[in-house]
Amino acid sequence: MKKNQIKTHSEIETRNIAERLALLLKPGDVVTLEGDLGAGKTTFTKGLANGLGVKRTVNSPTFTMIKEYQGEMPLYHMDVYRLEDSEEDIGFEEYFNGDGICVVEWAHFIERYLPAEYLAVNISYIDEQTRLLDFQPIGEHYESVAHDVAGYM
Repeated sequence: MKKNQIKTHSEIETRNIAERLALLLKPGDVVTLEGDLGAGKTTFTKGLANGLGVKRTVNSPTFTMIKEYQGEMPLYHMDVYRLEDSEEDIGFEEYFNGDGICVVEWAHFIERYLPAEYLAVNISYIDEQTRLLDFQPIGEHYESVAHDVAGYM
């Protein structure tokens, strides 16, 4: 496996990695999630939420686009799949520069609105239980975050 990649063998392992990541994030951080349908983007977000102390049930915001959860700091969970080929800006900058953590599923659809620095996570489906998490840091802060998360396993 390459640097900054982690293979998980269960939903629980995937969530645990995301919980670990949550401990390394600070207000204003942005994490993008890419992967096929069913790869585990929402499972990963549930782990992040747990790591941030969110008590509410986390589920995909497919029909609402953005869900906000309160934990030790706010978690903004975005699913921008429906914005494919759209010019719509729904105020992303306010979230990206806010006081919480932003998680963006299908972020490539809003690439031009993303901040200059973020942590891109690509989740690949290997088999029913196994996933490959590939952390691609964009910016110095995220280099150390990716290194610390990958070093956890």
